[in-house]
Amino acid sequence: MSEPSFIPGPDSLRAYRDALGCFGTGVTVVTTRTDRGGLAITANSFTSVSMDPPLLLWCPARQSKRHDPFIAASHFAIHVMAEDQLDMAMHFARNGEDFSCVPKHENDNGVPVLPNVIARFDCRRHACHDGGDHSILVGAVLRTTSRPGKGLIFKRGQYGGFLEQG
Repeated sequence: MSEPSFIPGPDSLRAYRDALGCFGTGVTVVTTRTDRGGLAITANSFTSVSMDPPLLLWCPARQSKRHDPFIAASHFAIHVMAEDQLDMAMHFARNGEDFSCVPKHENDNGVPVLPNVIARFDCRRHACHDGGDHSILVGAVLRTTSRPGKGLIFKRGQYGGFLEQG
């Protein structure tokens, strides 16, 4: 028996999103500094691009009011959220300018950084590419910080943890 298939398009957007949702991703919060202060956005479109030089990417949606400030930023930090940081991730998904939920701390480039994440990548903007309804923002990694811990996962519209295999 074959699985149902379709050609992605305007009439199959929900089915396409559902199919993409089968792939579990980590949850990140990306931060930067703007003329108005700190700015954050929760994102799951994050991946490594190159080890030498160290490059990674993430993809902000063009429809987001936070898109243009992130595209214009010279530096940003990507935070890989820990399993117990769903509240913080959801906070920054709703409001990118309210940092009242975290202690004030910045990296060497003046970018706000979040506490207790399992990894942080401090980046300089390397390139920006057209990605349809998103932009593909490539960062050159200047510094990495990490600690042991389980990451927050997003799959099929739900958040959760990772089941460790013994």
